[in-house]
Amino acid sequence: MNRSQVSSISSSNLIDAKLGEHRMCASKQCPSCGHNLERKPDWVGLPAGVKFDPTDQELIEHLEAKVKSEESKSHPLIDEFIPTIEGEDGICYTHPEKLPGVTRDGLSKHFFHRPSKAYTTGTRKRRKIQTECDLQGGETRWHKTGKTRPVMVNGRQKGCKKILVLYTNFGKNRKAEKTNWVMHQYHLGQLEEEREGELVVSKIFYQTQPRQCNLAERMAAAVEAAAENNSRRESGSGSGKAAVCQREEMATAGV
Repeated sequence: MNRSQVSSISSSNLIDAKLGEHRMCASKQCPSCGHNLERKPDWVGLPAGVKFDPTDQELIEHLEAKVKSEESKSHPLIDEFIPTIEGEDGICYTHPEKLPGVTRDGLSKHFFHRPSKAYTTGTRKRRKIQTECDLQGGETRWHKTGKTRPVMVNGRQKGCKKILVLYTNFGKNRKAEKTNWVMHQYHLGQLEEEREGELVVSKIFYQTQPRQCNLAERMAAAVEAAAENNSRRESGSGSGKAAVCQREEMATAGV
C-alpha cells in the first residue's frame, strides 16, 4: 500500500468519524424531559491546512441541495461550512469585517442568505450597508461590476454568478472609493436577477493581490507599447539613413 492510499484512508476515516460525531450531537437529548439539545461538533480533529474552496459549479450544487431539500439532500456538514445569515445580521446590512469568520487574509468565507429589496416597491436590491462612516453623511454599498455570468453544470446552465465590489462614499456629489472587498453571489436558474426572497449563496473575501486578468492586461499593454516604441525607433533610423544617402547623391551630381 503506497503513501497516497494510506493518506486517503486516513482522511476517509477522519471524515467518517466527524460525521458520526455530528449525528451524535444532533441526536443528543435531555435524559429528564427528552428535549433535543443543540450542540455543535468539535472540529479540532481536522488537520491544519484543510480549506473549503468549492468551485462555481459545486457552490451551485450545494445551493440547489439546500433549496430543493426534497429532491436532493444537502451534505450533513454543509451548514458548518456555509452558515445561513438572515435579517439585520445579513450581508445586505453588515460590513464584511463584522460577518462571522471573515478576515483580511485573502481566504474566502461562504454564506447562504436572502437579498432584500431596497424599497417596498420596485425590484432594486438592497446593497447599502450600515457603517460608522454612514453616520457622517457617507455611504458604503456593494456595487455590481461586469455582466451576470451563467454557471454551467454538465453542459447545462443551472445558475448565475454576479461579482460585486464594496465602495465607500458612494452617494450624491461624492467620489466613490473602491475597496478590496469582493463578493461573488450565486443564484439558481437562468434569470440574471434572483427572485424576491430567493435563497442565494455568496463568497466574500478581501483581495490581497491584483486580479490576474488585470495584471495580464497591463503586461500585454506594456509589451505592445514597447514594440511600438521599437518600431518608431527603427522607422526613425531608417528615414535618417535615407536622408544621408539622398545628400550624398546630390553632392555627387553637383547639386
